[in-house]
Amino acid sequence: MPDDTVRIVCWNMAHKHESWRYLLDSKVDLALLQEACRPPDDCARRFKVDPAPWAPAERGGRIKWRTAIAVLSDRVTVEWVSTRPIGEAGPSDLAVSSPGTLTAARVIPPSGEPFMVVSLYAELEKPFSHAGSLIYSDASSHRLVSDLAAFVARQHGHRIIAAGDLNLMYGYSADGSPYWAARYRTVFDRLEAMGLSLVGPQFPDGRRAHPWPAALPGKSRNVPTWHSIGRSPDTADRQLDYVFASPGLALTARALNEPDEWGPSDHCRIAIGLRP
Repeated sequence: MPDDTVRIVCWNMAHKHESWRYLLDSKVDLALLQEACRPPDDCARRFKVDPAPWAPAERGGRIKWRTAIAVLSDRVTVEWVSTRPIGEAGPSDLAVSSPGTLTAARVIPPSGEPFMVVSLYAELEKPFSHAGSLIYSDASSHRLVSDLAAFVARQHGHRIIAAGDLNLMYGYSADGSPYWAARYRTVFDRLEAMGLSLVGPQFPDGRRAHPWPAALPGKSRNVPTWHSIGRSPDTADRQLDYVFASPGLALTARALNEPDEWGPSDHCRIAIGLRP
């Protein structure tokens, strides 16, 4: 990448201390993180991280870990966005539907115009009755889209990068379940309508699943970013992590999903590059 490219990584860290140590070896400027635990003391002094509390439950959240944004180089200047639960947010706060699921910052790059970055995490939820084993994440994904709308102050000209773990599949095959295919599609359609297009990662920016999952049509360009707990990265067959951006941003997104580059989490990293 050219020297003026801002290098970003997006990663669900699976709330592991080891993930923080692994992150330090990444040659990036920023990290958009999900399921982040408090960094261990031997790592914390080596980067800057947003000042939100590490226990979302203390602010009305339902998850044990949180999204975070870490600054790993001095090539960028970051202005943190204060987030508060909807019922507590003041005029200078970003109102969020569920504490721990969204972190945002304004970034001033070494050249070019400032831009916003947002780390997203969609919670898995159960029906109110808790009957059966049904779980879903489209509802929490829609809450994130609603929260993101606060950054879209005009129809054209915004500069936003939003990335993270939505816990759902893009282009889910209607042959498998027309019902779930339609529900998942509404999330991506709504982001697109708001002006945040899917950048990727999509093949060839990452290896394809083998064997191919029955839940996806053969023409899908999805690349696996998650494997089941207890299994190895070479068995990964589902993409749950995505990058969205405003039109006009010169952005690349690649899944670092080869088994030898995967890392300690059940999610792989996504390498993002922004040219001015």
